[in-house]
Order: sequence, then C-alpha cells, then structure tokens
Amino acid sequence: MPIADDISIDRATGNIRYTGTTDNYTVIELHRFLQDLADDAVSSGNDEIDITDPTPSARSTDNIITLLNGFNIDDTLAQHLYDGSIVQAGGATIYDGIVNFGNAGVRIEVVQNGALLTNFWTTGLNADANQGISHRFLVKVRDGGADIDGRRLLGFTREFGQTYAEFRINGTSRGNNVLALSNGNDLNNNTAEGTVAANIGDFTNTEGLRSIDVDNNGTPEDYYSEWVVGGAFGINDLYEATKWLARRGSSSTLYGLNGQLFRGITHSIPYDGETGGPWTQPETLTFGNGATAQLLAVEDDGATGTLHVQLLTGVAPADNDSITGGTSGATALVNGTPTERTVSPTFLGQSTGSAIIGAFGVGVALSELGQADLLTALDNVARNPPNLVSFNVLGLVSGEDRVLVGPEDGAGGLDVDQLSTSGTLTGAAVTTVDVTTPIPSDTPSSGTIRIQAASGTFLRVPYSSFTGSTFTIPAFDFSGDNVAGGANVYVSYIDTLAGSTSESFTSIYLADRTLFVRVRDGGGTPIVTFETTGTLGTGGGSATAIRTSDA
Repeated sequence: MPIADDISIDRATGNIRYTGTTDNYTVIELHRFLQDLADDAVSSGNDEIDITDPTPSARSTDNIITLLNGFNIDDTLAQHLYDGSIVQAGGATIYDGIVNFGNAGVRIEVVQNGALLTNFWTTGLNADANQGISHRFLVKVRDGGADIDGRRLLGFTREFGQTYAEFRINGTSRGNNVLALSNGNDLNNNTAEGTVAANIGDFTNTEGLRSIDVDNNGTPEDYYSEWVVGGAFGINDLYEATKWLARRGSSSTLYGLNGQLFRGITHSIPYDGETGGPWTQPETLTFGNGATAQLLAVEDDGATGTLHVQLLTGVAPADNDSITGGTSGATALVNGTPTERTVSPTFLGQSTGSAIIGAFGVGVALSELGQADLLTALDNVARNPPNLVSFNVLGLVSGEDRVLVGPEDGAGGLDVDQLSTSGTLTGAAVTTVDVTTPIPSDTPSSGTIRIQAASGTFLRVPYSSFTGSTFTIPAFDFSGDNVAGGANVYVSYIDTLAGSTSESFTSIYLADRTLFVRVRDGGGTPIVTFETTGTLGTGGGSATAIRTSDA
C-alpha cells in the first residue's frame, strides 16, 4: 500500500501519525513522502503540508532522518518504521534502528532500563532473508532530552526447547544497530515443556552465598546458589528445569527478579567501609553513579567484602562510588575496580547431556554431581567433583546373610594389617582413633573399621569421618578390651547384616583397589561360606554371592 494511504499530518501540531493497519515503511520512505508533500502547491486531505509550510524533515543519510520545525512521530508510527533512526524535537527524542541478523523464526526480546520492551516484532518483522536479517524495527532510546539508560539495550532469545542466546548494544548510534541472535534445537532440552513444568517442584535452590566442597579436598568453595535435584531426576533434568524457569513468558522469580530477566552474576564488586549491614540476599543495590544491580551473593568479611551482582541499569561503578542496599539499608564504598564476569545465555551453564559446565558462581549440591561436571566458584577457579564409585555385593538374603568387604592382602585373603594404631585405646568414651599412616583417600567418608583388641578380637568400630591419619568415632567403650599401640586396623567397607538383596558402599576413586568379599549364612537356610575378590575401578565394581547349600 502506498505510504500516503497510511499516514496523516496535522499542520497545526506537527503530528505525523499512522492511520494504516499492517504496512511498514523505511525511514527514508517517510522522508521522501514528506518532501514530496512539501513541494505541493496546496495541501489536500489529511496531509496538511505544502510549499507554504516549514521544511518537515532532513536527510543525513538514507538511514538517519531528522524531523524539523515541530514535526514529530509517536510510538505507534515508530512501530511501522524501520531501517534507520528518527531524530526529532531538536534531538530531545530519538528512535534508533535495530537490525537482527538471525534465522527466520527466531523470537527476540529486548530489555531496556531493566525491563522488557513490548514485543511488537514477534518472530519476524521487515525481514530480508537474502541478507540473513530476521528483524528490523525502531526503539525509542532518548526521551524528554535524556537518554534512556545510556541508550543501552540487551537482546536475547529464550524459547524453551531451543538454544538460548543474548547480545548487548552498549549504546545505540544513529542509523542501524546490530543484534546477532539466532537459535536452533537444543538437543539437551527435548523434554516436553508441560512435563518439565509439572515436575518443577522437584528442583530447589538455596539462594545467596553457599559453601560447597565440590572437589572434596576438605576446603569448601563459595557459590551463589546450591541447586538440588529431587526424585529420580538427573543433572540434565536440572539444566532443562532452569531453562524453563528463565524462558520467555516465565512467571517464576529468581533472586527477586522475574525469571526471564535473570542472567546470573555480571560483576563482582569489592567494597569497604560497610555500615548498617548486613546485606540482604537478594536485594536491589544503588550505586553513586546512578546504576542499579541485584545482589545475588555477598562474601561479607565485616566492613569489607565482595558483592556478586547482576547489573540491571547503568554501568559498573568505579572506585569509591557509594553502594546502598535497597532492603537492608547497608552502605559501603566500592574498593577498587569491579570485575566483569562472562554470562552464560543459559544461567546454569552448558549441558553435555550427561554433565554440566557451570556458569560463573553457579553451585550444585555435591550429591548431584559426577566427575564430568565442572563448576566455577566465586574465586573464578573451575573444579571437578571427585569420581564417586560404588561397589555392590549382590545375591544376598535379607536378614540372614552377614557381609564383610575389606582390603585384599595380595594373596586372595583379607588384609587385616592395612593400618595400625599409633597409640593405645583405653577407657569408656574414646572419640578418635589415630593410625600411623595417612588414611587412604578412597576410604568411604563414613562407615566402619575393625581394630584388633588385646584379646585378639577385631572390634567393629563405626566412624563418622576421617582426616589425615585420624578417624572420628562416636564415643566407644574400650575399657573391657583395650587396644595396644601398633594394633592391626583395617577398613571394613561393608560390614553388616544384609538388609536387602544387595549391599554397597561408595567412595572416591583413587586407583583400582582389590577387595576381599565374604558372605556367610549359618541360619535357617545355611550356605557354604562364600569368599571372592573384586576390583573397585573407575566405574565401580561388584561381586555376586554364590549360594551353595550347607544344609
């Protein structure tokens, strides 16, 4: 349809308005239309402009048009223009052009000043497939003589089941400004959206600073979350769940933000001079330079520390800029230069289908992780969890079979002198057992040990933890049968009456370990003692009891 059929011009107000329904026009077409009217001898119809009127517009380039002498467009007409900028009111109002180079069908969203803009461009507007352009439209970036958030824009695509992407414009310029947003099928996000939505309650997160010993070295690292997977779900299910929480159209809340606005940590900001704390996790922070951010986690050392935030508006503050907590009322000063963090379009990070490569600071409960997972803590160091492996003894009869698994001695027997005590054990309430050498790191984190007492009996002693060469045990009574220094000790990896048809233990893989396995049943359905060896390797191990009747 000709542009003349869709535009009206009011000479008295200078208002140029859209009267059409669907057709769109380039900014140079608008300029040519206005100039064509302006050379008419007499105006006609609803286009009240002719040779007697002031010049309505000027062209800097085909992509930069300035409206003059009070002539102006409104937001509605702006939605029907593309391929450049419109400057009006002496530069007090500016609409800049946005061009997205992406695949057909990609749906993009634009965040301005911390909020989503109304999406009138949907899955394609003014596309040019030959040039790989999916969208062209205008966004108002200056209003009332002030730039809107420094003319900064964030574009993203978050369609569930598709790959997520984001692209920043750090300050629009006149003409066309480029977004580069595409998507495609995410092979690790192929569960039906309704299924994920129905099970979302099985995925929980503790927000704020969390300490998790991901690499199991005895020193926990700090993260800004701790995700836990419930039910029978796995790590890739968590990936899909977090994508759902942050999808386009989300009504979920993450760290006080709508899910579709949540990105994760964008900056780590050192501070000093804290007063009025503690900070609230999460809360909105305001900086002395006018910027705002959402606090996701704080490493608070008292008057000093580090704030890990998602920047919402403005730019990162500078040294000695003030910081104010919107909920806590805490104040501080920036101490040095904030560190900008790389943001993953999917805030959890990347999925390989069986493992997570976590985004900066994302924490997941250790119980959910495998050796292939990789998490980056707030110290910016990436860590893998240890390889947790399990050994299973199968073919058991619950309530009848006594099972013992211990170290193998190299000749197919039980290695009873795997360790030895470094001192005597006497008294009624002993809480530690010290041995002469470091306890192997592939020892289960809790379980039982056997200690040879003065009588020759190997006492079964539970332990709750170990470190170095010391086992921590619940108060144990050795007063009736003391233990001498240098007595034999070994780890009884499984040492129990069977409670089901199988028993197992889990430990950290260090190197292949050969185990001795013994199963006895002298009860109602006795069997010949079963003994064998098995190997605990990188994938775990197992042994199955052979039940030869001894009736």
